[in-house]
Amino acid sequence: MTIGFHEKKEKQLLQVSFYAAALFVVIALGFALYTHSSAILFDGIYSLIAFFMALLTLKVANLVQLPDDDRFHFGYTAIEPTLNLFKSLIIIATCLYAVVNSINTLMSGGNSAQYDLAMVYGIIATVGCFAVSGYMKHHGKALRSDLVGVDAHTWFVDGVLSASILAGFAMAYALDQSGWASLSPYVDPILLIVLGVAILPIPVKIMLDSLKEVINKAPPEAVTAVIEKKLKKTLSDVPYKHVEVRISKSGRDLYLLVHIIVDDSFSIATISELDDIRLKCEADMRQWDPSIIMDILFITKPELAD
Repeated sequence: MTIGFHEKKEKQLLQVSFYAAALFVVIALGFALYTHSSAILFDGIYSLIAFFMALLTLKVANLVQLPDDDRFHFGYTAIEPTLNLFKSLIIIATCLYAVVNSINTLMSGGNSAQYDLAMVYGIIATVGCFAVSGYMKHHGKALRSDLVGVDAHTWFVDGVLSASILAGFAMAYALDQSGWASLSPYVDPILLIVLGVAILPIPVKIMLDSLKEVINKAPPEAVTAVIEKKLKKTLSDVPYKHVEVRISKSGRDLYLLVHIIVDDSFSIATISELDDIRLKCEADMRQWDPSIIMDILFITKPELAD
């Protein structure tokens, strides 16, 4: 299959995410060993997960470009939300583990760390994560890729995580230099608890959105109303009583099953006339939104649309 510009761009962006994740794993785990910081270790584990997820994402990016075949009659796009669902569940599990582990650390007296070196890591990680997220978001705007979108969100979460770690390390360092040094061991676990809880809403939202696609739930009513309005506009030359539209989103594809209940005045001489209506309708809809895939059926009995 010939890969077009958008597919090439998508792969390039996902490769950037892959190599950046590999680099951050090395940096984070290295600093975690030197500073004895649980927060940095958590950040390193998060990056390690992102690294393995990037491997899967690159594989999925190749699969979703393939046409339908004997094994997958509707193509491979359903793998995309399935992967994003899996990613979100892994991130949620990681956050919950970090929170529970930090509570145990806090109850056992906290955790001392070398906060001066930890601040250096915080600066590198914060700048790096936001840079990767911004790069992917900026260059991925023109792409119909949930894979790139979720990766950009993942890097943004890691950036917020790193920025918060940096702020906490600065606070702990200030405590070490003051008369409150006995409180500094509590900063690391408290920081990790706050981060774990604060980050959770983002992967939870990704999980819910992906789950809706996996179970073929229709888009929100506001979205379906716009699609139906556009569709009926393309059928202005067709005498019909009613148009019944079923809509599902699977990865980058938006599938429409359209039943047109035609009026009694509707008549055709050949089947090719129906094909022409279908082709014109689909061309107009795809011009508005290239992700649309349609099946159109012409019927006279409303019960056939149920």
